[in-house]
Amino acid sequence: MTHVRTYRANVRIGNWNEDLRLTEDAKKEYLEKKEKGELTTQRVDFLKQNILRPVNLTVTSDGRLHFGDVVILVNMGGENRECSVVSINADINSLTKTPSPGIQAPCGVSAGRVVQACTRTAFIITSVDGSPEGSTLHFEQSFALKTTSGFARGLYLTSDLQSFQKCAKKSRLQEVNLDVDSCFLSWWKIVHFDPQERLEYEDQPVPANVKVLIIHCKTNQALAALGDQVLWTTYGKEYEVTAHTFLDSHKAEQDNNHWILCTSDPAGNGLVLLNHPQSAANNKELTQATPVI
Repeated sequence: MTHVRTYRANVRIGNWNEDLRLTEDAKKEYLEKKEKGELTTQRVDFLKQNILRPVNLTVTSDGRLHFGDVVILVNMGGENRECSVVSINADINSLTKTPSPGIQAPCGVSAGRVVQACTRTAFIITSVDGSPEGSTLHFEQSFALKTTSGFARGLYLTSDLQSFQKCAKKSRLQEVNLDVDSCFLSWWKIVHFDPQERLEYEDQPVPANVKVLIIHCKTNQALAALGDQVLWTTYGKEYEVTAHTFLDSHKAEQDNNHWILCTSDPAGNGLVLLNHPQSAANNKELTQATPVI
């Protein structure tokens, strides 16, 4: 008589013991990471809580820019580009815990579409020629742009000569990033956006909240936001930022190179720029959007 083997539902077959141990180990590892705050979702939340923390911009009483002013760098957009602001493009791989939690250098930048003053977007106009804090910034005068201290580490907006090994990831143009060194590579200057009036404004005080060009001193290339080079970051759809001068048929810089160094409204109504309908629309849309992780 032939005996046919039958198995009940609770009979264990195969490498059941190994599978059980692997499941238990995975659960143990998950709980350990959760306790230490090392889960991906926890790290993303920690990053956003710190980097999106509001920052108070400078209120300018005379309508001019000064050394020590806290500003945001806004591009008002163009044909294929919405209003955007130079932002720290940090993800969870950019985090460091020593000596305290913060952004690790070097770190990339991008042009984010949420126009708001926070740790991610705020820059301090910093002297490189010995000009005292509080003194007026002039056209063609060298200066540096430094992130706020603390979580953003006080990093400098930096660029260097374009090369095969060192260039922007999408466009392959001159790269712009953040680094710890305050050297000639982090020196910039402001010139009038209209070439025909540029000579007349040389050495004059730079007004706040007006359209200007931000020129890299070493390479003489203008800071630019590229609408045709889209980056999908932790914060959503953004644009690549490079140092490259885009000229039209009249040899004038295009709107990719036009920036506003935006301060706070003296009347206490927030950013001066938020009165612009395009920036207001961007903020409303992106506040409701789900960020990409």
